Amino acid sequence: NMSSFRKALKSRQRNHHERSQPGFRKQLGLLEKKKDYKLRADDYHKKQNTLAALRKKALEKNPDEFYFKMISSALQDGVHVIKKPKEQEEVTEEQKKMMRTQDINYVEMKRVAEVKKIERLKGELHLLDAESKPKNKHTFFVDSKKEVQSFNLADHLNTAPELVDRVYNRPSLGTLETKRIQGAVDPRALGKLAKQRKHQYKILSQRIDREKKMFVISQKIQTRKDLQDKFKKVKVKKETTSSAAIYKFEAKRKR
Repeated sequence: NMSSFRKALKSRQRNHHERSQPGFRKQLGLLEKKKDYKLRADDYHKKQNTLAALRKKALEKNPDEFYFKMISSALQDGVHVIKKPKEQEEVTEEQKKMMRTQDINYVEMKRVAEVKKIERLKGELHLLDAESKPKNKHTFFVDSKKEVQSFNLADHLNTAPELVDRVYNRPSLGTLETKRIQGAVDPRALGKLAKQRKHQYKILSQRIDREKKMFVISQKIQTRKDLQDKFKKVKVKKETTSSAAIYKFEAKRKR
């Protein structure tokens, strides 16, 4: 019947294959098929259309046209890159890292803790023999030049000659005779105490510097938060590594 004939006819059919590159042209590589040509042609026409559109845009361009990106961007390796404002460069890497990761409340909390530690250290040390403290002067007045030549500081202060250089804890001779000396008197022990005191002053200086840095970071974070408000503002002072930028905001009446 007819159906069996069709089946027999289809069984003898073969799939059509495009011919490959002839043997004498093998040095030219694979023979391009229609699907390969289609991809290449589409890519070519796309590029030609882009070039034509750019030529038309260049011909119709207004020579007086101006955009702010013309002065706020620069070419780097053939790519337009936005220039960084100068005020953003006045921030240390430590401040940038702190501002990205921490909140103003956390910074303020740590700063207050540092202030308390500083006050406690100042109360313990009294800043009597700090190296950074300016030296005090004590002027004594006498009646004649003869008294100036024969002036003895230990006799005038009524203390031992070994204690004259002290600015604190300088007992009089009467106190030394009537009362027992408390504390270390050995030179080695005194040297050790002086070394410990110097170390404490160094810690105090470091804490004061840390508190100042945290205060600057807190001010910069607060300034950036204030700038998010949609109010008219004018920059009065640029931002530096030691201070936040200062802005003057437009006054608005509260209803």
